[in-house]
Amino acid sequence: MDYRSLPKALLHDHLDGGVRVETILDLADAQGYTGLPAVDVDGLGEWFNQGRSGSLERYLEAFTHTVAVMSSEAAIQRIAYETGIDLAADGVVYAEIRFGPSLHMIHGLTREAAIEAVLDGFAAAHRETGIVLYAIASALRHETDSEEVVRAAIPYLDRGLVAFDLAGPEAGFPADDHLAACRLAREAGLGLTIHAGEADSASSIWRAVARCGATRVGHGVRIVDETDFDRTAISTFGPLARRIRDHRVCLEVAITSNLDTSAFPSATEHPFGALYRSGFAVTLNTDNRLMSRVSLTDEYELAATTFDLGPADLAQITVNALQAGFGDWPERRRLIDEVVRPAYASVESSQAAISEST
Repeated sequence: MDYRSLPKALLHDHLDGGVRVETILDLADAQGYTGLPAVDVDGLGEWFNQGRSGSLERYLEAFTHTVAVMSSEAAIQRIAYETGIDLAADGVVYAEIRFGPSLHMIHGLTREAAIEAVLDGFAAAHRETGIVLYAIASALRHETDSEEVVRAAIPYLDRGLVAFDLAGPEAGFPADDHLAACRLAREAGLGLTIHAGEADSASSIWRAVARCGATRVGHGVRIVDETDFDRTAISTFGPLARRIRDHRVCLEVAITSNLDTSAFPSATEHPFGALYRSGFAVTLNTDNRLMSRVSLTDEYELAATTFDLGPADLAQITVNALQAGFGDWPERRRLIDEVVRPAYASVESSQAAISEST
Protein backbone atom coordinates (compact mmCIF):
# COMPACT_ATOMS: atom_id res chain seq x y z
CA MET A 1 0.00 0.00 0.00
CA ASP A 2 1.29 3.46 -0.88
CA TYR A 3 0.66 5.16 2.45
CA ARG A 4 2.03 8.52 1.30
CA SER A 5 -0.60 8.89 -1.42
CA LEU A 6 -3.48 8.25 1.00
CA PRO A 7 -5.35 11.39 2.13
CA LYS A 8 -4.70 11.91 5.83
CA ALA A 9 -5.92 14.21 8.61
CA LEU A 10 -3.75 15.49 11.46
CA LEU A 11 -5.01 16.92 14.74
CA HIS A 12 -1.91 16.97 16.95
CA ASP A 13 1.27 18.53 15.59
CA HIS A 14 3.39 21.23 17.25
CA LEU A 15 4.63 24.05 15.02
CA ASP A 16 7.92 24.39 16.90
CA GLY A 17 8.35 20.61 16.82
CA GLY A 18 8.29 20.32 13.05
CA VAL A 19 10.74 22.94 11.79
CA ARG A 20 13.01 21.99 8.89
CA VAL A 21 16.63 21.56 10.01
CA GLU A 22 17.78 23.67 7.07
CA THR A 23 15.45 26.45 8.17
CA ILE A 24 16.77 26.38 11.73
CA LEU A 25 20.33 26.80 10.45
CA ASP A 26 19.31 29.54 8.02
CA LEU A 27 17.39 31.52 10.63
CA ALA A 28 20.09 31.07 13.27
CA ASP A 29 22.67 32.46 10.86
CA ALA A 30 20.47 35.41 9.89
CA GLN A 31 19.61 36.22 13.50
CA GLY A 32 23.06 35.66 14.97
CA TYR A 33 21.88 32.85 17.22
CA THR A 34 24.94 30.86 18.31
CA GLY A 35 23.40 28.39 20.71
CA LEU A 36 22.80 25.50 18.30
CA PRO A 37 24.45 22.22 19.34
CA ALA A 38 25.61 21.57 15.74
CA VAL A 39 26.10 23.76 12.67
CA ASP A 40 25.54 21.33 9.80
CA VAL A 41 22.35 19.70 8.54
CA ASP A 42 23.31 16.11 9.36
CA GLY A 43 24.73 16.88 12.78
CA LEU A 44 21.87 19.10 13.85
CA GLY A 45 19.29 16.69 12.51
CA GLU A 46 20.86 13.89 14.52
CA TRP A 47 20.94 16.02 17.66
CA PHE A 48 17.26 16.87 17.32
CA ASN A 49 16.38 13.20 17.04
CA GLN A 50 14.89 12.56 20.47
CA GLY A 51 14.15 8.89 19.85
CA ARG A 52 14.27 7.06 23.16
CA SER A 53 14.93 10.28 25.06
CA GLY A 54 13.56 8.41 28.05
CA SER A 55 11.11 10.97 29.42
CA LEU A 56 8.77 13.72 28.35
CA GLU A 57 10.83 16.30 30.23
CA ARG A 58 14.04 15.42 28.34
CA TYR A 59 12.12 15.25 25.06
CA LEU A 60 10.88 18.82 25.60
CA GLU A 61 14.38 20.22 26.08
CA ALA A 62 14.98 20.23 22.32
CA PHE A 63 12.38 22.95 21.83
CA THR A 64 14.73 25.54 23.30
CA HIS A 65 16.49 25.87 19.96
CA THR A 66 13.48 25.88 17.65
CA VAL A 67 11.78 28.57 19.72
CA ALA A 68 15.03 30.55 19.75
CA VAL A 69 14.97 31.02 15.98
CA MET A 70 11.25 31.83 15.85
CA SER A 71 12.17 35.35 16.84
CA SER A 72 10.33 37.47 14.26
CA GLU A 73 7.02 37.55 12.45
CA ALA A 74 8.82 36.71 9.19
CA ALA A 75 10.51 33.66 10.73
CA ILE A 76 7.27 32.36 12.23
CA GLN A 77 5.37 32.95 9.00
CA ARG A 78 8.05 31.07 7.05
CA ILE A 79 7.93 28.10 9.42
CA ALA A 80 4.11 28.00 9.30
CA TYR A 81 4.19 28.11 5.50
CA GLU A 82 6.81 25.35 5.27
CA THR A 83 4.78 23.25 7.69
CA GLY A 84 1.80 23.37 5.35
CA ILE A 85 3.95 22.61 2.31
CA ASP A 86 5.62 19.63 4.01
CA LEU A 87 2.34 18.18 5.28
CA ALA A 88 0.67 18.53 1.88
CA ALA A 89 3.58 16.68 0.29
CA ASP A 90 2.98 13.90 2.82
CA GLY A 91 -0.65 13.46 1.73
CA VAL A 92 -2.21 15.45 4.58
CA VAL A 93 -5.39 17.20 3.42
CA TYR A 94 -6.47 18.63 6.77
CA ALA A 95 -4.36 19.70 9.76
CA GLU A 96 -4.71 21.57 13.01
CA ILE A 97 -1.31 22.84 14.17
CA ARG A 98 -0.71 24.02 17.71
CA PHE A 99 1.77 26.58 18.97
CA GLY A 100 2.41 28.70 22.07
CA PRO A 101 1.96 32.42 21.36
CA SER A 102 3.59 33.32 24.68
CA LEU A 103 6.82 31.53 23.75
CA HIS A 104 7.61 34.25 21.22
CA MET A 105 7.18 37.12 23.64
CA ILE A 106 10.77 36.60 24.82
CA HIS A 107 11.77 37.96 21.41
CA GLY A 108 9.67 41.10 21.78
CA LEU A 109 6.61 40.01 19.84
CA THR A 110 3.08 40.27 21.13
CA ARG A 111 0.96 37.13 21.28
CA GLU A 112 -1.27 38.67 18.63
CA ALA A 113 1.67 39.26 16.28
CA ALA A 114 2.75 35.62 16.61
CA ILE A 115 -0.80 34.42 15.91
CA GLU A 116 -1.11 36.59 12.82
CA ALA A 117 2.25 35.35 11.49
CA VAL A 118 1.15 31.72 11.86
CA LEU A 119 -2.17 32.33 10.16
CA ASP A 120 -0.52 34.23 7.32
CA GLY A 121 1.89 31.34 6.75
CA PHE A 122 -0.94 28.84 6.74
CA ALA A 123 -2.91 30.94 4.25
CA ALA A 124 0.06 31.01 1.88
CA ALA A 125 0.48 27.22 2.09
CA HIS A 126 -3.25 26.74 1.45
CA ARG A 127 -3.14 28.94 -1.64
CA GLU A 128 -0.23 26.95 -3.02
CA THR A 129 -1.33 23.39 -2.21
CA GLY A 130 -5.01 23.40 -1.20
CA ILE A 131 -4.27 21.87 2.21
CA VAL A 132 -6.79 22.93 4.87
CA LEU A 133 -4.93 24.35 7.88
CA TYR A 134 -6.12 25.65 11.23
CA ALA A 135 -4.27 26.89 14.30
CA ILE A 136 -4.57 25.94 17.97
CA ALA A 137 -3.20 28.30 20.63
CA SER A 138 -1.39 26.49 23.45
CA ALA A 139 -0.58 27.58 26.97
CA LEU A 140 1.84 25.72 29.22
CA ARG A 141 0.66 23.91 32.33
CA HIS A 142 3.57 25.14 34.44
CA GLU A 143 3.02 28.81 33.55
CA THR A 144 0.36 31.22 34.79
CA ASP A 145 -0.67 33.08 31.63
CA SER A 146 -3.28 30.70 30.20
CA GLU A 147 -6.10 33.25 30.44
CA GLU A 148 -3.98 35.79 28.56
CA VAL A 149 -3.36 33.23 25.81
CA VAL A 150 -7.10 32.63 25.44
CA ARG A 151 -7.86 36.35 25.32
CA ALA A 152 -5.25 36.82 22.61
CA ALA A 153 -6.72 33.92 20.61
CA ILE A 154 -10.40 34.88 20.73
CA PRO A 155 -10.28 37.69 18.11
CA TYR A 156 -8.90 35.23 15.55
CA LEU A 157 -11.76 32.73 15.72
CA ASP A 158 -12.99 33.77 12.28
CA ARG A 159 -9.51 33.82 10.78
CA GLY A 160 -8.48 30.21 11.31
CA LEU A 161 -7.61 29.85 14.99
CA VAL A 162 -10.06 27.27 16.25
CA ALA A 163 -9.04 25.94 19.67
CA PHE A 164 -7.14 26.28 22.93
CA ASP A 165 -4.71 23.67 24.28
CA LEU A 166 -2.77 23.02 27.46
CA ALA A 167 0.68 21.51 26.88
CA GLY A 168 4.00 21.15 28.68
CA PRO A 169 5.05 18.94 31.61
CA GLU A 170 2.06 16.92 32.78
CA ALA A 171 3.05 15.37 36.12
CA GLY A 172 2.65 17.83 38.96
CA PHE A 173 0.81 20.42 36.90
CA PRO A 174 -2.88 19.43 36.80
CA ALA A 175 -5.02 20.80 34.00
CA ASP A 176 -7.66 22.09 36.38
CA ASP A 177 -5.20 24.66 37.68
CA HIS A 178 -6.31 26.41 34.48
CA LEU A 179 -10.07 26.11 34.90
CA ALA A 180 -10.64 29.82 34.33
CA ALA A 181 -8.82 29.75 30.99
CA CYS A 182 -10.68 26.63 29.87
CA ARG A 183 -14.02 28.14 30.77
CA LEU A 184 -13.15 31.37 28.97
CA ALA A 185 -12.17 29.41 25.87
CA ARG A 186 -15.37 27.35 25.85
CA GLU A 187 -17.59 30.37 26.41
CA ALA A 188 -15.93 32.20 23.52
CA GLY A 189 -16.47 29.29 21.14
CA LEU A 190 -12.94 27.91 20.98
CA GLY A 191 -12.53 24.15 20.85
CA LEU A 192 -10.72 22.64 23.81
CA THR A 193 -8.06 19.95 23.60
CA ILE A 194 -5.73 19.19 26.51
CA HIS A 195 -2.57 17.11 26.74
CA ALA A 196 -3.39 14.39 29.27
CA GLY A 197 -2.69 10.73 29.89
CA GLU A 198 0.68 10.92 28.14
CA ALA A 199 3.16 11.01 31.02
CA ASP A 200 0.70 10.95 33.92
CA SER A 201 -2.08 8.62 35.05
CA ALA A 202 -5.62 8.29 33.77
CA SER A 203 -6.72 10.73 36.49
CA SER A 204 -5.09 13.43 34.36
CA ILE A 205 -7.55 12.54 31.59
CA TRP A 206 -10.43 12.80 34.06
CA ARG A 207 -9.30 16.29 35.06
CA ALA A 208 -9.03 17.36 31.43
CA VAL A 209 -12.46 16.04 30.44
CA ALA A 210 -14.62 16.15 33.59
CA ARG A 211 -13.18 19.24 35.22
CA CYS A 212 -11.98 21.34 32.28
CA GLY A 213 -14.47 20.23 29.62
CA ALA A 214 -12.04 19.08 26.93
CA THR A 215 -13.68 17.29 24.00
CA ARG A 216 -10.33 16.00 22.71
CA VAL A 217 -7.37 14.63 24.64
CA GLY A 218 -3.79 15.03 23.47
CA HIS A 219 -2.30 11.52 23.57
CA GLY A 220 -4.68 10.04 26.18
CA VAL A 221 -3.07 6.61 25.97
CA ARG A 222 -3.06 6.08 29.73
CA ILE A 223 -6.82 5.55 29.48
CA VAL A 224 -5.78 1.95 28.96
CA ASP A 225 -4.97 1.84 32.70
CA GLU A 226 -8.72 2.06 33.28
CA THR A 227 -9.24 -1.19 31.36
CA ASP A 228 -8.08 -4.78 31.44
CA PHE A 229 -5.47 -4.69 28.68
CA ASP A 230 -3.33 -7.77 28.05
CA ARG A 231 -1.03 -6.05 25.49
CA THR A 232 -3.27 -7.38 22.73
CA ALA A 233 -6.91 -6.67 23.53
CA ILE A 234 -9.13 -4.92 26.06
CA SER A 235 -11.61 -7.08 27.94
CA THR A 236 -13.28 -4.84 30.55
CA PHE A 237 -13.71 -1.10 30.98
CA GLY A 238 -13.74 1.12 34.04
CA PRO A 239 -16.19 4.04 34.30
CA LEU A 240 -13.75 6.62 32.90
CA ALA A 241 -12.77 4.40 29.97
CA ARG A 242 -16.45 3.84 29.13
CA ARG A 243 -17.07 7.58 29.30
CA ILE A 244 -14.19 8.37 26.95
CA ARG A 245 -15.31 5.68 24.51
CA ASP A 246 -19.06 6.19 24.65
CA HIS A 247 -18.98 10.00 24.63
CA ARG A 248 -16.63 9.86 21.62
CA VAL A 249 -13.89 11.90 23.27
CA CYS A 250 -11.21 11.95 20.60
CA LEU A 251 -7.78 10.61 21.55
CA GLU A 252 -4.98 12.30 19.61
CA VAL A 253 -2.54 9.37 19.65
CA ALA A 254 1.09 9.69 18.53
CA ILE A 255 2.67 6.23 18.68
CA THR A 256 6.24 7.17 17.75
CA SER A 257 6.30 10.06 20.21
CA ASN A 258 5.03 7.74 22.95
CA LEU A 259 7.89 5.35 22.22
CA ASP A 260 10.41 8.20 22.27
CA THR A 261 9.29 9.31 25.73
CA SER A 262 9.18 5.69 26.98
CA ALA A 263 5.45 5.74 27.59
CA PHE A 264 5.52 2.19 26.18
CA PRO A 265 8.50 -0.08 25.56
CA SER A 266 7.62 -1.11 22.00
CA ALA A 267 5.08 -0.56 19.26
CA THR A 268 3.64 -4.03 19.74
CA GLU A 269 2.89 -3.19 23.39
CA HIS A 270 1.27 0.14 22.53
CA PRO A 271 -2.52 0.14 23.08
CA PHE A 272 -3.50 1.92 19.86
CA GLY A 273 -4.72 -1.20 18.09
CA ALA A 274 -6.70 -2.39 21.11
CA LEU A 275 -8.23 1.04 21.65
CA TYR A 276 -9.27 1.24 18.01
CA ARG A 277 -10.83 -2.21 17.97
CA SER A 278 -12.64 -1.49 21.25
CA GLY A 279 -14.42 1.46 19.69
CA PHE A 280 -12.48 4.45 21.02
CA ALA A 281 -12.34 7.51 18.78
CA VAL A 282 -8.61 7.25 18.16
CA THR A 283 -6.62 9.22 15.60
CA LEU A 284 -3.03 9.06 14.37
CA ASN A 285 -0.71 12.03 14.82
CA THR A 286 2.91 13.11 14.53
CA ASP A 287 3.23 15.29 17.66
CA ASN A 288 6.72 16.57 16.74
CA ARG A 289 7.99 15.68 13.29
CA LEU A 290 11.49 17.01 13.92
CA MET A 291 12.15 15.52 17.36
CA SER A 292 10.61 12.15 16.52
CA ARG A 293 11.83 12.03 12.90
CA VAL A 294 8.36 11.05 11.84
CA SER A 295 5.80 11.90 9.19
CA LEU A 296 2.10 11.13 9.27
CA THR A 297 2.78 8.59 6.52
CA ASP A 298 5.21 6.89 8.92
CA GLU A 299 2.55 6.79 11.63
CA TYR A 300 -0.06 5.30 9.31
CA GLU A 301 2.36 2.65 8.10
CA LEU A 302 3.53 1.84 11.65
CA ALA A 303 -0.06 1.45 12.87
CA ALA A 304 -1.11 -0.59 9.84
CA THR A 305 1.79 -3.04 9.99
CA THR A 306 1.88 -3.36 13.78
CA PHE A 307 -1.85 -3.78 14.35
CA ASP A 308 -2.88 -5.39 11.04
CA LEU A 309 -5.01 -2.49 9.86
CA GLY A 310 -6.35 -2.43 6.32
CA PRO A 311 -7.62 0.41 4.11
CA ALA A 312 -11.07 0.39 5.74
CA ASP A 313 -9.48 0.75 9.19
CA LEU A 314 -7.23 3.62 8.10
CA ALA A 315 -10.21 5.27 6.43
CA GLN A 316 -12.16 5.12 9.70
CA ILE A 317 -9.23 6.54 11.67
CA THR A 318 -8.98 9.40 9.17
CA VAL A 319 -12.72 10.02 9.38
CA ASN A 320 -12.42 10.01 13.18
CA ALA A 321 -9.97 12.89 12.91
CA LEU A 322 -12.09 14.90 10.49
CA GLN A 323 -15.21 14.38 12.57
CA ALA A 324 -13.39 15.50 15.73
CA GLY A 325 -11.77 18.53 14.07
CA PHE A 326 -12.58 22.05 15.19
CA GLY A 327 -12.49 23.60 11.72
CA ASP A 328 -15.34 24.42 9.36
CA TRP A 329 -17.73 21.44 9.29
CA PRO A 330 -18.85 21.73 5.64
CA GLU A 331 -15.17 21.65 4.64
CA ARG A 332 -14.48 18.62 6.83
CA ARG A 333 -17.61 16.85 5.54
CA ARG A 334 -16.54 17.56 1.95
CA LEU A 335 -13.13 16.01 2.63
CA ILE A 336 -14.77 12.93 4.18
CA ASP A 337 -17.27 12.39 1.36
CA GLU A 338 -15.31 13.54 -1.69
CA VAL A 339 -11.68 12.82 -0.81
CA VAL A 340 -11.14 10.35 2.02
CA ARG A 341 -13.85 7.73 1.52
CA PRO A 342 -13.39 7.42 -2.27
CA ALA A 343 -9.58 7.16 -2.00
CA TYR A 344 -9.59 4.41 0.60
CA ALA A 345 -12.43 2.56 -1.13
CA SER A 346 -10.36 2.56 -4.32
CA VAL A 347 -7.36 1.10 -2.48
CA GLU A 348 -9.53 -1.55 -0.87
CA SER A 349 -11.04 -2.49 -4.24
CA SER A 350 -7.60 -2.73 -5.81
CA GLN A 351 -6.34 -4.98 -3.03
CA ALA A 352 -9.43 -7.19 -3.34
CA ALA A 353 -8.90 -7.48 -7.09
CA ILE A 354 -5.25 -8.46 -6.60
CA SER A 355 -6.24 -11.00 -3.98
CA GLU A 356 -8.84 -12.58 -6.27
CA SER A 357 -6.40 -12.79 -9.16
CA THR A 358 -3.90 -14.69 -7.03
